Amino acid sequence: MTNEDGKRRAARAAMRFVEPGMIIGVGTGSTVAHFIDALGERRGDIEAAVSSSEQSTRLLRQRGIEVVDLNATGELALYVDGADECDPQRCLIKGGGAALTREKIIAAASRQFVCIIDPGKRVDVLGRFPLPVEVIPMARSHVARQLVLLGGQPVWRDGVTTDNGNWILDVHNLRITDPPALESAINQIVGVVTVGLFAARRADIVLTGEAD
Repeated sequence: MTNEDGKRRAARAAMRFVEPGMIIGVGTGSTVAHFIDALGERRGDIEAAVSSSEQSTRLLRQRGIEVVDLNATGELALYVDGADECDPQRCLIKGGGAALTREKIIAAASRQFVCIIDPGKRVDVLGRFPLPVEVIPMARSHVARQLVLLGGQPVWRDGVTTDNGNWILDVHNLRITDPPALESAINQIVGVVTVGLFAARRADIVLTGEAD
């Protein structure tokens, strides 16, 4: 089974959580694109979607799914998104697609967070994938110095601007044995918008797209 097969299988499996009349939170990335394809096949069943990125908004609208603002919906029943890494406690690293802030907002506003990944994203300890941190542009150097003090090696993702108009630092060489503590510490750095650790609000269910 290829990674693409695993992504497609996980995305299709997430459809079992979609109920008629739902407004669904939809994440970003290649695995989520398969989920959006599946949603499009049942677009008559769902009321609308809340999107975490301009990219996903375009895909949803191409498939005839209305996209609405989170401020108009209240709490969502379901959020479906992928991840760059997932540990055995369902803590995640997200943000490879630079949509981490909107993803974190929608996850926080949802009763159930279903994460869909191919089996290669499973790890025992988070940190092999560089940890994305969204920063206010003028704070980039300051935040980078603070991240070095936390033991990481931050690299500016040059040429990338988030949908919120901010920049991304990718933090290498971390072994994240206490994800909630590191998430809290990085979020306290002045100039950080948010960090791509989903530990305080981790996934409720992880579908790995394996054959069984």
